[in-house]
Amino acid sequence: MTKIILNALKQTSGVFSIATLLIANSALANQVSVEQLANTQGVNTNTTNYPTTSSELPTASQGDTSSEEVEIPGDTRLQNLKDPSLKIPGAELEQVDPMGQVTSVTQLSDVQPTDWAFQALQSLVERYGCIVGYPDGTYKGNRAMTRYEFAAGLNACLDRITELVAAATADLVTRDDLAVLQRLQEEFATELAELRGRVDALEARTEELEANQFSTTTKLNGETLFWLSDTFGERAEARGRSASDDDRTETTFAYRVRLNFDTSFTGKDRLRARLQANEVPNYSGGDLTNTLMTRLSTDSSPSDDVSLSKLAYRFPVLNGKGRVEVAATGYGVDDFAEPITPLQSGSGGSFSRFGRFNPLFYRAPSDAGVKLAYGFSDAIKLSVGYGAPDKEDPREGRGVFNGGFSGFGQLTIEPNDKIAFQLGYVRAYHPKDSVNLSGSTGSFLARDPFDGRATTADTINFEAQWRVTDGFQIGGWGGASFARPEDDDDSDDITIVTGALTLAFPDLLKEGSLGEWELHRRWPFIIVRVIFLP
Repeated sequence: MTKIILNALKQTSGVFSIATLLIANSALANQVSVEQLANTQGVNTNTTNYPTTSSELPTASQGDTSSEEVEIPGDTRLQNLKDPSLKIPGAELEQVDPMGQVTSVTQLSDVQPTDWAFQALQSLVERYGCIVGYPDGTYKGNRAMTRYEFAAGLNACLDRITELVAAATADLVTRDDLAVLQRLQEEFATELAELRGRVDALEARTEELEANQFSTTTKLNGETLFWLSDTFGERAEARGRSASDDDRTETTFAYRVRLNFDTSFTGKDRLRARLQANEVPNYSGGDLTNTLMTRLSTDSSPSDDVSLSKLAYRFPVLNGKGRVEVAATGYGVDDFAEPITPLQSGSGGSFSRFGRFNPLFYRAPSDAGVKLAYGFSDAIKLSVGYGAPDKEDPREGRGVFNGGFSGFGQLTIEPNDKIAFQLGYVRAYHPKDSVNLSGSTGSFLARDPFDGRATTADTINFEAQWRVTDGFQIGGWGGASFARPEDDDDSDDITIVTGALTLAFPDLLKEGSLGEWELHRRWPFIIVRVIFLP
């Protein structure tokens, strides 16, 4: 509620009700005494019919006839009452006490619609338009409110009447209205002072944030991962190397750090530049495990060098229903056509490279490219795009169009927030001696089945996810790649099939953690990871 009140004091107009008050902005920093207002031209000396008799209002406590002023620290409105030069014709304001016999509300914890203070302020609101009401055009003036909400509304009326008097608007402000304001100001002096202090603190905090913000157009966010890892067991037999009974790897401790700079020029677009340093080891080397199946989700060729790992710009098109994304470097098919599996992230998903998503589809050749995504509805989205891994290489058989490439399309259907399906197709070309059908995931045979000859592959992918509960999600994916060499029409084609069944346990043990179980085509294994977030 405090945040609601503070936000209320920052607006130019607003609402008077039980829960939300959006009020005028001059607040309490430059307050003007209601008696000073009474002694200013533009004040009508006619009286207003406020409830003043015992039959109309609660009975007053004995001795409650004092009009002693309760000054708010820093409040100049009451102090300026002492100026003898400010007078109005007729009787002095101090002689008019239309609320002298009413019950004090100083000790009330809430202000009810039946209280005189509520009714008095409501009358002022209706007469002077201090508060305009809710955005739907309703006033909701029959609800109780806290004393701080009431004080915010009272301050709005003080500001409004100050403006009217300053403009010398005749016949609008009456002496009785000013008397009501004075009494209300006395009753709620503590709340008014506290509100002013909170506003001052909020302004100071806002100034501090503005002075120390990273950029007005760019947001900086970072991520650091620490890996303690090892492999166990014999070396695999592959690539002309025999199996080995001894364990050839040692325990390692490594890191990956990323800094993302996200810049927006219109509020709806995004330019992302990512800096990265990564020394997570690749265990698949021939002198280590000799298999791609031991690769971690974030491994690389270890290096402490900081490099530009991603650079892309996206913006809306087609009246906001579509989005175009152009990438200069670091974008795979999985960045253009995002998978729906919760395990797809290398930092917050599966720590197995194979377990993130279907490698035959999402690891098709790409580094730079373009994508168009279009939403037919909230439930159906289509993404199409083109990626090129050798975009900067000017040699023959390379470049954007004559080198390796992938052209893809993906249809995503999400009928509700619990079920989602994806169907995708990609056609990929791998130049001679650069064939990598599986994206260095799975077996070496699936990676390069034709011994380095230029290869074309057509791959389909299907995926489904079902969020059974907030803490349990079941899903899976399957796909097939139909590959053939480009330099020998008589050669047999090859079909590569892959799939997985996954169980995910979001927020396992702790919010932000993830437990997962994966059943792959070759063997089942359980992965439980706990990600501790601040």
